[in-house]
Formats: sequence, structure tokens, C-alpha cells
Amino acid sequence: MPKSGWMLTVACAALAAPALAQQPAPEPDSGADIIVTAQGRAQQLQDVPVAISAVSAETLQNSGANDIRQLNQVAPSLLVSSTGSEANGSARIRGIGTVGDNPGLESSVAVFIDGVYRSRSGIGLNELGEIERVEVLRGPQGTLGGRNASAGMLSIVSKKPSFSFGATAEATYGNYDYYRLGGSVTGPLGETIAARLDGVYVKRDGFYKDVVNDTRVNNRDRYFLRGQLLFEPSSDISFRLIGDYSKRDEACCAAAFVRSAEQPSVGGLLDPAQNNIIRVMHDLGQNMAAFTANPYDRNIYVSQGRSYAGKTQDWGVSGELNWDFGGARLVSITGYRNYASDQGSDTDYSQVDILYRDPGKDAYNREFKTFSQELRLQGSAFNDRLDWLVGGYYANETLDLTENMKFGRDYGRFATCRVVTGSPLAAFYDPTATGCISATGRGFLVSALPGALGPVAGPAVLAGFDRLDAVREVGGNNDLYRQKSNNFAIFTHNIIHLSDRIDLTLGARWTTEKKRFNATFNNNNTFCPAQQAAMGPFLANAALAPIAGALIALTCQGNSSSEINGVTVNDKRSEDQLTGTAILSWKVTDNALVYASYARGYKAGGFNLDRSAMKDPLLPFGGAAGAQALVGNLQFDAEKVNAYEIGGKFSFGRFTFNLAAFRQQFSNFQLNTFNGSVFIVQNVNGCGADLAGGDRDQNKFSNAPNYIAPTATDRSPANTTGACAAGDVGYGVVSQGVELEAVMSPSPYLQVAAGLTYADTHYRNNLVGNGSGAPLDQALRMLPGERLSNAPAVVATGSFTWTPPIGNSGLSGLVYFDTRMTSDYNTGSDLFPQKGQDGYALVNGRIGIRGPNEGWAIEVWGQNLFNKNYAQVAFNAPFQEGATGAPYTDPGYPGGRQIFSAFLAEPRTYGVTVRGKF
Repeated sequence: MPKSGWMLTVACAALAAPALAQQPAPEPDSGADIIVTAQGRAQQLQDVPVAISAVSAETLQNSGANDIRQLNQVAPSLLVSSTGSEANGSARIRGIGTVGDNPGLESSVAVFIDGVYRSRSGIGLNELGEIERVEVLRGPQGTLGGRNASAGMLSIVSKKPSFSFGATAEATYGNYDYYRLGGSVTGPLGETIAARLDGVYVKRDGFYKDVVNDTRVNNRDRYFLRGQLLFEPSSDISFRLIGDYSKRDEACCAAAFVRSAEQPSVGGLLDPAQNNIIRVMHDLGQNMAAFTANPYDRNIYVSQGRSYAGKTQDWGVSGELNWDFGGARLVSITGYRNYASDQGSDTDYSQVDILYRDPGKDAYNREFKTFSQELRLQGSAFNDRLDWLVGGYYANETLDLTENMKFGRDYGRFATCRVVTGSPLAAFYDPTATGCISATGRGFLVSALPGALGPVAGPAVLAGFDRLDAVREVGGNNDLYRQKSNNFAIFTHNIIHLSDRIDLTLGARWTTEKKRFNATFNNNNTFCPAQQAAMGPFLANAALAPIAGALIALTCQGNSSSEINGVTVNDKRSEDQLTGTAILSWKVTDNALVYASYARGYKAGGFNLDRSAMKDPLLPFGGAAGAQALVGNLQFDAEKVNAYEIGGKFSFGRFTFNLAAFRQQFSNFQLNTFNGSVFIVQNVNGCGADLAGGDRDQNKFSNAPNYIAPTATDRSPANTTGACAAGDVGYGVVSQGVELEAVMSPSPYLQVAAGLTYADTHYRNNLVGNGSGAPLDQALRMLPGERLSNAPAVVATGSFTWTPPIGNSGLSGLVYFDTRMTSDYNTGSDLFPQKGQDGYALVNGRIGIRGPNEGWAIEVWGQNLFNKNYAQVAFNAPFQEGATGAPYTDPGYPGGRQIFSAFLAEPRTYGVTVRGKF
């Protein structure tokens, strides 16, 4: 049942929002006194005419936030999730974010830590150490420096060294044998130099039990170190040097099958009597408990000998110089980051060994090497009527991806059995026989085919089955992808004080982005070119085309072919963009600010680092020259947004209230979708003309009204309907809504924070697949007019903090609870109904006692206190699709007999923390 109604009722009653203020003891900050740097200047939060949430260190500690995922509980417009790899976790603001696990796509929500850009938001899914604050900026960013972003920005500011000696220590133990040890020490090394050292070590058992291999998955085993030096030779000059290193040795990320008990729209897809693919998997060794048991028991059945083991190493250094010349101040931030992550996987998430990546340094290894330099010069002029800021930014990044995905031990037999059981040959199904065809069936194919098909086609088809049956333990042998980018920008951000209470802010940014791409393929799948040569001629035969096409596609899936072994392809792209912002704000009273703004934002285009996107696997590459001619299919264009916003910020003593109404229009929206076989990257746009349903056509279900029949010359005609004239192409995604935030501190020891986000984030009707008006891929036919994935209409968050003194002892208590309530949403980027998630509420809590001046504390805590079960992202289980036909057809079953898996959210965790400081 839709949850929007009750969500609005609860939210209006609670008015939930992030706990924005500082710890309320001894005297709370209701929000009016919080200092942020969202406009490149130190300003009170309530004086900043932009939509921003500032999460304090105390709130982060109380909420148990160790990485950016926990910010979900205190920032209603933000959603951070991780899927197949934590290296590519995704952050969304107002329902907009980068979708999927493709490292070629940059983040719509940029992440900065101490002013240094992190190449992908998933890199923030690591321990953060001691944090001063986190600023969540909503809407396009770029005119204040750093990397441009189309949806928003997370700015994380760590605690800097102090010239007074101090130290902290913390120890936590929880269920799943969870250990977390953390500490810091800071102090002077002289009159002008101070230092700080932070460290964290974490270890925890995995949430999933791999029944087959008797091991745990989704565990924690990581540590983090950060050292800092602060040099302040005078009151006008400071230099901060930061070095950090973190390492993870963990197994991630498991998934469970989606049952009808959790998602009724699954229906009978997991019933072997209704879905041939389930029968095939059972016959090949799949434990049926994977389909029948509660997935939230978190028992998984991984292929024998396969592993999700992976290692991540992240390190970097940065230097920040602040120099006040008197009439102007110079800020220079120089950074170098090196991030490398590899991840083994049972890539099909089943016990049948279909696809895998062997763990090790070549297991989908992503390595980012990024140098960045930012310069800002700012000051005031015309008797302080103008606060000006100008600057420049440069970033040089090299992304190397090593891919070693192979077909598993059971792939050939699984693939042939899939074809046999979904075709007229089903009567001859024998999973123990070569080609999955019984002896009787083999004789039939050789001698009994009707008419002219028998003498030639029968033996050829049988040979095709045998060829596919032999595909196992072959595929990518360390394909190498490299993308090198150079980003240069100049920017300005100026606040013109038209009067004592009215300001006009004008900002602009010019960005040039150049990317060079090359890939060298190493592949030993010799069965693919042989299958294409043998079965290709039958694609022109209407009677044999379906079986020939299936045999070729499954043999060459993902364009895995020895034809391109040793072949290198390359490409480049360049783009220039002018973006900017304009804000008119009016300080109506000392305690009331209203504003209206416009911003144009941008996110760079790039390359899809996946050879499967180069062409349809039915046809050969045509050698090295052919592969080079197809490399342009890997490009996708820059994402752009026009954003409009009006808002107000109000302070009434111990109560603050902020609101914003927004509308954002995205063109060339970058969408990454897995269709069960390959990843599809398209730039989604809208068409001003009526496409008459052309963007919803499909050629899969002949009994559906949107069916277009394949022909001998066009096997996917639905991918050619629904084109739009280039002059009619416009924005394709809209995000519009209202955000409310409030903080109330009725006493020095009590604080209630509350807020609400209503975001109508949806695709337009009449969608096309790029800026030229090319048709939308038919795998995306559910998108037109619908809400984006992971974009609930209503999110409410709230927190309660009570820190009462205990008599006159100097002791104080802590009672803290926060909640996040979410309405229904779909977790799949293709919006198949089987990927829907009902609304839910999450509650965290922390209760403790603290010593005088908070010198020590003992706290008990719980995350997801009511053990709410929900899925982060559901997806098409790779290659696990049964026969096409009624009743599993559009619109209720757009995937046909495709079955689905899901990355589950974390279960309830609880524990005790002891901390001290001096």
C-alpha cells in the first residue's frame, strides 16, 4: 500500500530534519550560531541563502555515523547506498544521483574531504576519523571552487590540530562480534606548530552466511590513520598538512533472491513448475532454500570455491594554505589521492557457477590517481558593498580498470539448458547430457527436422549446442581500461550588498574537460568466433533465427570473444561548459532571511568501461579495425541541469525553521542499467513531440500491445522506434518539491530536530536515448512518466537529544534517538515492478552516562532498533531468465521469467561504547 499519505501525516506532525545544531549541553545551538563555509566564507548557517544542512560532530557521534551512509538518518534529502561494490556506492540528493557500479561515470553528488575532491562518492564509504562537521549542499555546485557537480555536494571537515594538548580514546563492542577501537592525540610541537594523529580499527563478522563455502560475507576488517600538522607563524598565515591511509580486507557484497513473500509482484517466478530457469538451476545443483527460505535469514549459496574477497587501499596527502594579505585572502588547496580496490565475486549470486571473478589484484581492480590544485582569492571592495571571490581549479586523474570476469564451470551447461527448456526442444531436456539434449533429441536434430531444414540445419544446430556447452572457464584475462582526464576551471562568486538587508549573489564557472580512453582486451573465448561463423548464416532464416540468435548471444555474451584478444582501441572527448548561479536574498529582519535562486550545473561525460556496450554480440567485431570503429559507442555525454529555488530561514530564540521549494530540470541524464545480461549507459532526454508510445515498444512479448515483431534484418526493431527530431529534444528528468527543517531547544539540555523532504523526481513522458533524439533502449521502456529509482516521494527524519545533569555530581546523562521514515520507491533503475520497496521507518538510539566535562562516557546503542528488513537495490539476476511467454509478459512482468536478486540493508546491530578524553 502506498505510504505517501501516512508519511505526510507523520512528517507534518514531527517535521523531521537533521540534527543540525551542536550538542545542547550546556547551552544548545539551535542552528542560528552554526558556522559553515558553503559560500567559501565563514558564515552563520541561517545567513546562507542556499539549501544546506550542517551536521555537527556531536550529532555524528550520537547517530553512530562512521561513514557517509549514516548521514541518511539526519539529512532527509540525502540517500547513500552501496550495491555490488562499496567502491562505487552512490549518493543521491533530492532523488538524483549516479546509478550503478560503472566507474566511468562520475558522481552527481561530489564528495570533498578537507577541501579535496574524492573521485567517486563510494570512496566516502570508509572510516572518517574525528569529524568537525559535514555540510550537505543541495543543488548544482561549482562556482565556489572544486569539482563541479550536478545534484549536490558533501563537504566533510575533519578536526584540525590544536595548540592545547588533548587526547581521546574509544572502544566499542557489538553483536556480530563487532570491534571498533579509535583514538586521537593532538598538541603543540612548538609555538607555531601543532600536530594531530587519528586512528581507527574495525573488525566485524559478515552479515551473510555462505552455506556452501562455510564463510561469512559483508564483514568488516579495516583500519584508518590520519596525521596532520598545523603551522601558524602569524595570525595572517596558516598552513595545514594532512596525510591519511586506510586499508580494507573484506568480502563484499552478497545478494539474496527476491521472493513473492517480500515482493508480491514476483508471483510464481521462483516456482520450478512455472519457470524453467528454476528447474534448470535445481538440476545443476542449486539449493532450493535460496528460493524458498526467508532472504533476511541471510543464508546465501555461493558457487563452490568462489569468493567475494577484496582489498581496498586509499591514501593521500593535501596541503591547505590560508594567507590574509589585509585587503584579500588567498586559499590554496593541493591534493594527491591514490585509491585502489579489487573485489572477487560470484557474479551471478547463485550456487550454479555461471560467472565469476577470481579474487586478487586483477579482480575488477579500480585504481584512481588524482592530483588537484585549487586557488581562491577573495576580499571586499567598494566600502564592503562587494564580497568578491575568484579562483581556478585543476585536476588530473588517471583511472585504470582491470577486468577478469569469466564464464564459470557450469556456464555452458546452464546456457544450453536454458535454451532447450525454453524452446520446442524441451521434450529432449537432459541436464546430464552434452548440450543438455538427450540422445533421442540429438537423433531428432540430425535426421528428423522437417522439410529442407533437416539435412543441413539439424547437424549445424546440434553442433551449436555442443559448442555453447563447452563454454566454461573462459573470458576476460585482465582486460585493461584506462581513462585519463584533465579538468580545468576558472570561477567567481560575488556577493553584492545592494542594501544593508538585500544581497545579490552572482557566480560563474567555465570548465574544460578532456578525456582520453584506451582499452586492451585479453580474451580466450575461442568458442565465440566459431559460433558466429557457424550459426551466423541462419540469422537470415526466419525459422532458425531465434535458435541461432540465442546460441550466438549466449556464447558471446558481453562481447566476450577471442577475436579481440590483444586488440587495443582508443578514443577521446573534449567539452567546455559555462555554468553559474544567481541568488537574490533579503534579510527581512535580523531573524528572517528569504531568497530566490537560479543555478546551471554540469557533470562531465565520459566512457562506459564495458566492452559489452560496443555492439550486439550476434555479429563479429570485424578485427582490430572493426573494434576501433565501434569504440565511439562507449561514449556518453555531459549531464546538465537548470535549477530554480526559493526559500526562507527563520530563527526565533531557541527555535529555527528553514524551508526551500525547488525545481530542477536535467538534460542528458546519465543512466546506467543492468538488463540481466549487460550494462546499458544512456543519456535520457525528453521529446517535445508525441512519440505515440514509441519509447515503450518492445519485441519480446508477442501478446502485448506494445509488441513490434523482429524481422530477418532487424532482430531488435523496438530499439529503432521512438526517435525524436533533434530540435524537439529537451530535458528528460525533473526533480521538484519542498524541504522543511526545524530545530528546537526548549531547555539547555533538550533538543528536538525535525524535517521533511517531498520530492517529485520523475522522468518526463516521451523519452529518447541521447541529445540527438535517438530512441530509448527498450530495456528502459518502463521509465516514461515514472519516478526515478531510489527516489521516494516523502522522507522525514527526526532526532531527540536529552543531556540532563545528574544532581550536582558533574555527571550527565545522554538519551538520543533518531528516525528516518521513507515512502514507497522502486530500487531498480529500469523500474521493473519486482524491484519495488515498500515504505519503512528506521530508528537508532543511544543511552549513556558521562563524566564531568564529558571526560568519560559509557553508552549503549542500537542501529535499526526494530530490525526493519528492506532492500537497498534489486536487480536482474545475471542470465537467470526463463522462457518468454504468457502469463509472464508486459506490463506486469517486463522481464518475462527473469528472476531477481537484491542487496539487502543491514540488520539490527547493537553494542556498548566506552570513551574518554583529556
